[in-house]
This record gives sequence, structure tokens and C-alpha cells, in this order.
Amino acid sequence: MPLFSDYHTHPQGHRLQPYTIALLQPWVDSARARGLGDIAFTDHDRYHDGIDFDVIDRLREANPDIHIRAGIELDNDPVHSPASRRWIEQHWDRLDFVLGSVHFLDRADQMFDSVPAGAEQFAGREIDRVYEDYFRRVRDMTASGLVDCLAHIDLIKIHGHRPTSDVRALASGTFDFIAARGLAIELSTAGWRKPVDELYPSDSLIELAIAKGIPFTTASDAHSHVQLGENYERLGNTITRFEIGHVCTFERHQKQSRLL
Repeated sequence: MPLFSDYHTHPQGHRLQPYTIALLQPWVDSARARGLGDIAFTDHDRYHDGIDFDVIDRLREANPDIHIRAGIELDNDPVHSPASRRWIEQHWDRLDFVLGSVHFLDRADQMFDSVPAGAEQFAGREIDRVYEDYFRRVRDMTASGLVDCLAHIDLIKIHGHRPTSDVRALASGTFDFIAARGLAIELSTAGWRKPVDELYPSDSLIELAIAKGIPFTTASDAHSHVQLGENYERLGNTITRFEIGHVCTFERHQKQSRLL
């Protein structure tokens, strides 16, 4: 199944790089080469100073065949995200799309999904309680009113830790919260290049989302333009297996359902 959108990309990578045409054009070229007609730039919120909406507008003018969405990934980073939330509120009308994510548990100085160091945060802990805490934090992100979609919703499994109880029971309340607010979650191929080697979310949580009427975006979480649309053929097979007929795109936070 051919897929046409990638709604999780990081042109700045993991450092502040002000937006320029030279920085962003390779992403558009890669999208075109991969048959993607709709992409969202969603750099980490701690690098919001690098986002330049005027540059994005110029990029759109130069590439009218590609839908280019201005976005950001809002984290629960206790150090940087409070300022980023204010920035998102100030620039809401110029943003098309905001991803919500949870990368921090109890340590403010380290993301739990750091590989391999973040795995230390799970040592000696009851995994079901860790999952419950994580999904509570996802629920808090959902309640912020500042996100359109939740990123890699079961990121907590990244190091291979699995709950002893049914993950659907642990996530159900959070999924109800997401559904009630009309938000989407992403189908992210990034998990296939992580230690867990599994799509975000798992099959069980895809089933749960479908049952609760939560729509999906498609995403690679690319930190280089060469990763754009990575493993999309494999993702297409998953989408076919679950008989998912639509995915979401966004323009000025308005969700549009697109037929596959």
C-alpha cells in the first residue's frame, strides 16, 4: 500500500539549527523521491528558536507540489517545555500541527528513551507501575489542549520491557481521553530501528485505538532526510492487515481524513 504522508520529522536533529532553505529543501526533495506529498516539520520543542515560519512559506512557494506543514513536537521536558508551551500558544495560528510526546519519567536530566543509558531508569522497578505512570503522563499531555496528535504512544516499551498485565487495560483510560478530545495517534516506524524492534504502537494498541475510534497519522520520526518514509512498505502491510482505510493530515490544526 503506498503511503503519502510523514508527520514526524526533525530537520534540526538534536541541536539548534535555524531554518533555512538549504536545511529544509533536502527534506522536500526526499519526500518527492519517496512519493510523499504531505510532510510536517516537527522539531523538538527545545529547539523552537530555530523555527522560522517565513522560511517555511518560501519553501512552500518553491515546492507547490508538496504540502508542507509547520509543526513542533511538544515534550514533557521539565526544564524546557514550559517555555515551549508559551511559544506554541503565541504561534498557534501559524502552526499546522502539534505532536505531544512523553520522554521523561522521574529524572529531569535524562530521557527514559535514551539508548542505552535510559534503560537504567527501569532497573528494579515494577514494570506495570512504570507503564501506568507513563500513560498518566500521556494523559496529562493530552489534557494540555496544545496537541493535535500523540507521538509514539507506547514509547515506554523502547528497551523491551513488557507489562505483566494486558497493555490494553493499562492504556484504556488514556485512549478514552484521547478519543474524547478528537485527537489522533501516530503509526510510527521509528520503533523498528530501536531495541524493541516493533512498530509504535503495538498490534494490541492499534486494535484498541480502532475500537475507540481514534484516527492515525503515519510517521517515521526521521532525524535525517534519508530516514523520511523509512519502512513505509512494512507499515503499509500493517495498515492493510488492520484494514485501516484512512489516515489524517492537518492544516492549521484542522484534521482531514484521507483515503488510502
